[in-house]
Amino acid sequence: MIFIGMVLMVLGFSLLRNSKELPAITSKEGYERGKRINFWFNMIFLGEGIAIGITIAVCNFINQTDLIPGIIALIVGIHFFPLAHLFQVKLYHVTGALLCLLALISFTFLSTAIEFGNRTVLISFALLGFGSALILWATGLIIWITTKRYRF
Repeated sequence: MIFIGMVLMVLGFSLLRNSKELPAITSKEGYERGKRINFWFNMIFLGEGIAIGITIAVCNFINQTDLIPGIIALIVGIHFFPLAHLFQVKLYHVTGALLCLLALISFTFLSTAIEFGNRTVLISFALLGFGSALILWATGLIIWITTKRYRF
């Protein structure tokens, strides 16, 4: 898992390096559009952070902390929908839908556990962790491959 994360990080840095060869935004319209996108990007992440904070507070208050990972996965999935519109990336709709579906499926395994030697693994947490990682890694890899096709 660490290896895959490191590979995706290196690929991301290669895209950043190559993006420096893109033409600079010189028009007033392009600058204003960039400001609007930056504003809404920040608002989407602020909303996500507030929703996660409220989730943690409410779940702690009602003593249902086992719901926190699933609800957070649902929130993260939902945040991809406005990002898809904002950045015009249709793949984000798929990413968001898969993360939301994964979160909802994980609720069906909420109290199911498997014993591995002297360790207990909650299926819902393992499903969320591995499933989310695979979905997000695949999204990152697809974005890198499709973006790499365009010559900078």
